[in-house]
Amino acid sequence: MTQTTMPKIAPERAAGPSIGETTDLMVTGRRTRSTGARVRNVLLAVWLPIALLVIWWFASASSTSPFFPPLSSIVAEFWAQWIVGDAAMQLTSSLRNLAFGYLGGALIGVVFGTLLWRFPPVRHVSNPLIYFLYVLPAPALLPAMIALFGIGELRQIALISFGAIWPTLLNTLDGMRSIDQVKFDTARAMKLSPLRQLFSLVLPAAAPQMAAGLRASLQTSIILMVVTEMVAAKQGIGYFILQAQTVFAITTMWTGILVLAILGTVLNYLFVGVERLVLRWYYRSRALSNS
Repeated sequence: MTQTTMPKIAPERAAGPSIGETTDLMVTGRRTRSTGARVRNVLLAVWLPIALLVIWWFASASSTSPFFPPLSSIVAEFWAQWIVGDAAMQLTSSLRNLAFGYLGGALIGVVFGTLLWRFPPVRHVSNPLIYFLYVLPAPALLPAMIALFGIGELRQIALISFGAIWPTLLNTLDGMRSIDQVKFDTARAMKLSPLRQLFSLVLPAAAPQMAAGLRASLQTSIILMVVTEMVAAKQGIGYFILQAQTVFAITTMWTGILVLAILGTVLNYLFVGVERLVLRWYYRSRALSNS
């Protein structure tokens, strides 16, 4: 009787992939899915703007209206003015005023929001004044700012700061007030000092809502940047747009509007990127709770 010899199989292959190989496969698969999801999200985000630009390009190609020039003419003028021309100097002035005004207003909003949370009697007394100033349209203060600070860049920075304060202040205050009391009881049981409670508990817990306020302040600051440059100013994107409209250079005016749109979009995406980097712990915990 002939005995059949079974082929020898390596133990590790017979038992399937090792733990290390399984882990590598899982990580690789997760990375592949993550990359695919990112590509899909990018495509979902950009397809509509690209489609609208294509429609604008072909719809305006044969336009003879001086108020609605072809997009090809606007792009050519954009290159002449902002890329190889000297209009970029207007952008530098606008960004400088925006940075000083926004950062100043955001800092004031965070500091005063924290103080109002820490001292409830002061908050109750100042509530009517805060909401009065919050609902006051900042552009209405432009004549007063000119009277107080003159026609220089200081009144532009002051008005941008004024508008940037309130969304940050109110969101900082609401974020801190919404922290669970149990967390404070735990911090007291651990004998944490008030300063350590602020930096270890209060600010991290309120950070997501503070970020929402800072983002709203950024949008307000961009609007006020343009408004302040259209009145009694000698430089800036708003000044550039108004001057182009005054001399009936409509195509040039459209290039200024295009620069504003690009600037707002880039700043918004930069803010979102920084927010996701700083608050990555929050987004991870939210993703885990939703899974």
